[in-house]
Amino acid sequence: MAKTLKLRLCSLKAGLGKATRRGLHLCTVVAIAGAFSLAPLATASANPVNALSVSAVKSADIATRLLSFASVTFSAAPATAVSSTAAVSTAAVSTATAAAAAFTAAAASASVPATLTAAPDEQATLLAEASAPATLASVAQVQSTTSTTSNTAAATASYSAPQVTADGWWGAQLQLSPDLIKALSSSRVKDRNTVITALGRNINPTSMRLLQALEGNQLYYSRQNQLFYVQSGSSASAGYNELFTGSTLSSAESKPLKLRRVAVSTVQRQQINDLLREAALYSVSSADRLRAATALADSGANLPERTTLEQLLFTESDPEVYAALRTAWAFAALEDMQGGDQTLISAIELLAAKGNNTALSALQAVANNDRASAAVRSAANKAVNSVEFSQGAAAFAENLFFGLSLGSVLVLAAIGLAITFGVMGVINMAHGELIMIGAYCVWGLQQLLPNSPGLALLLSIPMAFIVSGAVGIVIERVVISRLYGRPLETLLATFGISLVLQQAVRTIFSPLNRAVVTPEFMQGSIQLTENLSVTLTRLYIIAFCAVIFALILITMNKTRLGLEVRAVSQNRPIARALGIHSSRVDALTFGLGSGVAGMAGVALSQITNVGPNLGQNYIVDTFMVVVFGGVGNLWGTLTGGLIMGLASKFLEPISGAMLSKIIILVALIFFIQKRPRGLFPQRGRAVEA
Repeated sequence: MAKTLKLRLCSLKAGLGKATRRGLHLCTVVAIAGAFSLAPLATASANPVNALSVSAVKSADIATRLLSFASVTFSAAPATAVSSTAAVSTAAVSTATAAAAAFTAAAASASVPATLTAAPDEQATLLAEASAPATLASVAQVQSTTSTTSNTAAATASYSAPQVTADGWWGAQLQLSPDLIKALSSSRVKDRNTVITALGRNINPTSMRLLQALEGNQLYYSRQNQLFYVQSGSSASAGYNELFTGSTLSSAESKPLKLRRVAVSTVQRQQINDLLREAALYSVSSADRLRAATALADSGANLPERTTLEQLLFTESDPEVYAALRTAWAFAALEDMQGGDQTLISAIELLAAKGNNTALSALQAVANNDRASAAVRSAANKAVNSVEFSQGAAAFAENLFFGLSLGSVLVLAAIGLAITFGVMGVINMAHGELIMIGAYCVWGLQQLLPNSPGLALLLSIPMAFIVSGAVGIVIERVVISRLYGRPLETLLATFGISLVLQQAVRTIFSPLNRAVVTPEFMQGSIQLTENLSVTLTRLYIIAFCAVIFALILITMNKTRLGLEVRAVSQNRPIARALGIHSSRVDALTFGLGSGVAGMAGVALSQITNVGPNLGQNYIVDTFMVVVFGGVGNLWGTLTGGLIMGLASKFLEPISGAMLSKIIILVALIFFIQKRPRGLFPQRGRAVEA
């Protein structure tokens, strides 16, 4: 192979050496090409098959580049130069074509193309200027030729809906046979198969626009004048353009023509999408190529031929697109099970690195395929075990993250209750409605600042604390202060207050749920692995919970209010004897707990519906957290909330959401029987008495 390659390149060099100055430039290119193409053979290692594959692929690419260079060079030369070197150019082109065909065939028969496992940067350097495969030659030629007109460039630059360009109408370039026009105008949907198949054989910018019009339900036909029209917009009042001439037609003018939509079935629409996606792989836009390649790599379905993907890999220069195409190639290689064991094992390794459910299904199919060799099945079984382990680890990490997120929500909702319940001994059944008030503060500020949802969310944090805290102080001064020492009456009174607050919200804001906009900086997720992603919203909630807990902890331990609250909660008579105004401490404590509940509502507004019943969904869980962690103990509340959140998320996949709550409740009852004061009980003379 190396000797044949050398002889052909030397012959080509000798023929081109007799040409004009352009021919001399071409000889220089051929000499450089020969050095690059013979280098892999000179440095081949102990594996001759792989070395031959590398040499064949690079030589075929060089010959293809030579063909492209020669065609551009001689087409741009003056007439005299072309006439004087016609024979030489013809020989060069024919020789390059033969070399490209020979080495492409050799590359196809090799076991594993080295470019599939090489780094994308090296591949991009070697193959950045290679021409596209012949299957979509018309699209590649229009997109890669720099001397095209502005009309053609505008037609290929984007894949938007059909529209009139500056220099003319795109439909004027359509060439449809009478049979295709008849099939297109037929009222039977199945007749469109002929049109789609014919357009798919010769994909070009014009046929792509017609396919997009079919897929988007924008193509219409009139039996009155037997003409086709393309809708120029998506609204019902949009005008139309005649398919072949581009003549405009207003919505009012179209009514007498009784336009009928040229319909396509769901299967045909999927076929069109596959054609357009494959055509997008040859787009000059790396974003379009990446979008199409990523769709193939994620789905592993409706793949082009393996050889087509290999040709795309040989010509791709973008690293991200290259990586996605490698994964798509791996799916295609395992689908046709051709190319030898080394090729299949390389594809298995790529899909094992991918690690999603689609890759796992493909690997399991290979592992159970009796036609595969023992080595291939063994590699597939190892890959299946690796993917299953990684998916199990990702599922565990995901449950851990969502458990921490749910626990953070429970901690936020329970901190305020732990303060009031622990200090005052009041069972506040209206605590959930105080959370609801905080959530409505977010909605109200977003109505005042509709164009700044992020600013509205940040401003709602202090506003929710102030509003909910003020409502809590009013409740304590008006109702609860008159019922100290009577826990049953306090429970009934706060339950009545919760009903009053719910009905007031229904009357003022309506009983319907209100939509709260999530700010842009909280949207989206962080993809850690192929199987694990964490949402930004829940990350912010976890961080928000940590900040609020730290502030409450500092307030209770480093301020005079915190000192007085701890004194009253541990021994109220002694605190009074030391001059502490216990009634004022009770009011401020209840206001502090209510304000924290309002800030919990701000967080809940980002993950659940804002409505009158928002607080009722969390009131039972908050009481369970406070009792489990220890009444009046902040660290107990934090620990209890996180444990309950984690237990709930790990039990839900096994027993379901409702049964998991029942299991947690029963377990909590048994725990309280053993430790009535919770995980971290309060200490003090009054408590011990």
